[in-house]
Amino acid sequence: MYLKSVTLLREQGADSSAYPFSIPAIRSLSTLNFQSNVTFLVGENGSGKSTLLEGIAYQCEFNTAGGSRNNLYEVDAAQSALGEALRLSWLPKISNGFFLRAETFYHFASHIDQHPESWRHYGGRSLHEQSHGEAFLSLFQHRFGKKAIYLLDEPEAALSPARQLAFMRVIKDLERDAQFIIATHSPILLGYPGAQILDFDSLPVRETDYEQTLHYVVTRRFLENRKSVLHELFKD
Repeated sequence: MYLKSVTLLREQGADSSAYPFSIPAIRSLSTLNFQSNVTFLVGENGSGKSTLLEGIAYQCEFNTAGGSRNNLYEVDAAQSALGEALRLSWLPKISNGFFLRAETFYHFASHIDQHPESWRHYGGRSLHEQSHGEAFLSLFQHRFGKKAIYLLDEPEAALSPARQLAFMRVIKDLERDAQFIIATHSPILLGYPGAQILDFDSLPVRETDYEQTLHYVVTRRFLENRKSVLHELFKD
């Protein structure tokens, strides 16, 4: 691992009633320690996991619209309101890596198209000429390397279940010399062996087991009892 922990600096005098410090998981945050080269952040929409990931990207000096330190472009509403209030503890500190924001990936692909010579890092052709899922997988397979930290916000957004498994193979090939921190809703990705899972629905944020995540519980219940779940959902 490279990033050992992230701490919220309350002495910065942030107003706890203002966003994003009003988010319960952020308001209750002191220090999160990373115990594995692969860490998943889980929780319902709005629980703060993506907000924290963006703040970490800000402190890593990655483009918070998505990309690395070298990807210079802007997207509205891509600034981190939390970043300046965080302190990262490294051993050792590294500068290589990438921040993926699924929601702004289109803008990142357009940025890359302005530099066709860089296509070799993304499968040899424009990301816009690939399907959404193909473009994500090209990024993971060709752009990602060792001795780096990868901050990924919902990478499953464009991936079929089969390609989520292919992405897990990418993680496996790199995890010995790279660190992954991933915000996800995918019960497939969460099953990655040996991963640390941090639950943002708990206050304060705490480590949890795969089988205890709501993603696993709901998915398993649906797959094993589809008819009864749908009957309960749709009854008047």
